[in-house]
Amino acid sequence: MRMRKKPNLALRMERCARLLCSDPAGQRGHWRELKPGARQVWLEIGCGKGRFSAQMAQQNPDVLYIALERVPDAMVIAMERCAEKGLDNIFFIDGDAAQLRDYFAPGEVDTLYLNFCDPWPGVKHARRRLTHPQFLVLYRGILREGGEIHFKSDNHDLFEWSLFQFPKAGYALSEVTRDLHGRGVQGVMTDYEEKFHLLGTPINRCVAAKQPMQPEPEFRPIVGPDLSRRSGGQ
Repeated sequence: MRMRKKPNLALRMERCARLLCSDPAGQRGHWRELKPGARQVWLEIGCGKGRFSAQMAQQNPDVLYIALERVPDAMVIAMERCAEKGLDNIFFIDGDAAQLRDYFAPGEVDTLYLNFCDPWPGVKHARRRLTHPQFLVLYRGILREGGEIHFKSDNHDLFEWSLFQFPKAGYALSEVTRDLHGRGVQGVMTDYEEKFHLLGTPINRCVAAKQPMQPEPEFRPIVGPDLSRRSGGQ
C-alpha cells in the first residue's frame, strides 16, 4: 500500500532536522563522532514509521542508532516520535539500501536490522529481496567481523528462502524461530508486527552472524529498478 502524502511535510521535516543526516556519504567512517563513547552502531533498513527505531534507541542510550528510510512521508513520523522522546542517539538517512557501502565504511556497523521487508514474490523479482545474496554480500562490506543481521518477517516463504541464502553469503544462523511471540511478546515490536501478531499471524525471526570467508565474496554494485520495501507499516 502506497503511503499517503503527509500535509506540511517540508515544515515537519525541518522541525526534526537535527535528527536527519543530509550527507550520509560524507559521514562515512565518522558515524561514531555523532555519539562519542557509543559502544556500538546499529543500523535499521526500512524503518517505516519508526516505532521500533524509537524504542530501540530509547532502551539503548549507549548505542548509536541509524535508521534508513526512502519514503519521507513515513520517515517524518519516525523522526517526530524520536524528537518527542528527546533522543540524542538516533539519526535518520533518506536513502537507498543499495548504496550502503557509500554511507558506511568497512566494519563500521555492529548490528543490522531487517524488519518485514517486501517479500517480492516470484522468481523474476528475487533480486529485489533484501535477503538476496547480492544484498547479503553488500552488508558484509559494512558489518564488523561477527556483526549480526537480525531478520524478522511475517512471510513464511520469504523466511524459509532466506534461511538458505544466509549461509551462502557467509553468515552463521542462530535464534531461528517461526513463532517468535508464541509464548508471549518478545522484544520490541514494529507497528506492522503488532497488527499481524494480534491477528494470529506467526512472526519469523533469525540472527545471522558474519563469518570469515576465503575468498571474500565479490561485491557487484546493485543497480536496477526501484528496490524499495514495504513502506509505512512499521
